[in-house]
Amino acid sequence: MSYGASAYAKVSRTAMTPREAEAAVLIKAAGRLQAIQGDWTNLSGGLSEALNFNQKVWTIIAGAATAPESPLPADIKTNIAQLSVFVFRRMIDTLVDPKAEKLSALININHQIAAGLRT
Repeated sequence: MSYGASAYAKVSRTAMTPREAEAAVLIKAAGRLQAIQGDWTNLSGGLSEALNFNQKVWTIIAGAATAPESPLPADIKTNIAQLSVFVFRRMIDTLVDPKAEKLSALININHQIAAGLRT
């Protein structure tokens, strides 16, 4: 990559709004899970690491969204808290009984929330 293109890429990464950054991290987590799901035979060994990354992302999202100082309406806070509980339970279930198809819900939720953050 040329120096100019590299510099532009770096600036564009740092010039993201918080919502864009959250969306990008959710997409990254979904991408990791999707890669494992797509090649389960060869990549399932990385499942724990990918789920751990997703867990960290959702811990931050849930904490920020449900914090008392969050400007979100109470019903949105409740919805995010409930969705987070589902995500955490699905991750635990997938660790206990690993199956590629269990990743679909996590991937879809990450993509949907990221899309919502980008609008």
